[in-house]
Amino acid sequence: MDGEGGDGLRDYHGKRDFGRTGEPAGRQAPGDGGADGEGGAPRFVVQIHDASTLHFDFRLQVADVLKSWSVPKGPSADPSDKRLAVPTEDHPLEYEEFEGVIPAGEYGGGTVIVWDHGTYEPLSHDRRGRPVDFAESLAHGHARFRLHGAKLHGEYALTRFRGGPDGGAAADAAWLLVKTAGGGRGHGTPDPRRARSARTGRTLARVAAEESEA
Repeated sequence: MDGEGGDGLRDYHGKRDFGRTGEPAGRQAPGDGGADGEGGAPRFVVQIHDASTLHFDFRLQVADVLKSWSVPKGPSADPSDKRLAVPTEDHPLEYEEFEGVIPAGEYGGGTVIVWDHGTYEPLSHDRRGRPVDFAESLAHGHARFRLHGAKLHGEYALTRFRGGPDGGAAADAAWLLVKTAGGGRGHGTPDPRRARSARTGRTLARVAAEESEA
C-alpha cells in the first residue's frame, strides 16, 4: 500500500522485474487520450489480491492508466458502510485482465483474481451542476461515478480525507470509498477466499494451484 504515484507508469515499472512477474508492462508512458481512452466508456476493475495482506484493489481508468486504491475490506453495497481506500501507484490499462500468481519476492507477491470489471460513468459536477473533468475531480479529492459491472452497480464516491492531491508526496494519503444512496444495490462484499473471478470463475486457491502445476 504505497503512497500516490501520479507520474504515469514510472512507479509501476520501478517496482517490478518483468523477467519474473507475469504482470503486464503496459506502455512506458501514458498518452494524451481523454478519460475514455479510445472512445468507449472508461473501464474499472476490482481485483482480489492475496499478498502479504489479503485485500481488494479498486482501479478506475483515467486517461491511459488505471488509478488504483487498495481497499482492505472491499467495496460495499451499503451506503452507510464507508470503506478505507489507500492509493497505490498507477497501473497500465492491460492490468484489467491480469489474473495469476506474482512470484514470491516480487513486489506484491501473491495470487490475483479479477472479482469484477466493467465500465463506469463519471458523475462529478461543480456547485452549478456543470460536469467536472474526472481527473480534476480526483485531484480535488472528491469524485462521483456510476459503476456498470458484472457484480457492482450503482453510484459510488471516492473522497480523500487525509493527504495531499494526486501527484503529491503524502505517504499517508487515504480515501473513503462509499456507495451513495442514489444508485441501485449490488452484491455485498464476498468472502475473498470463496469469491470467484468474473473472468474465469476461478477462486484464489484454484488459480494458485493451477499455476503451481504448470
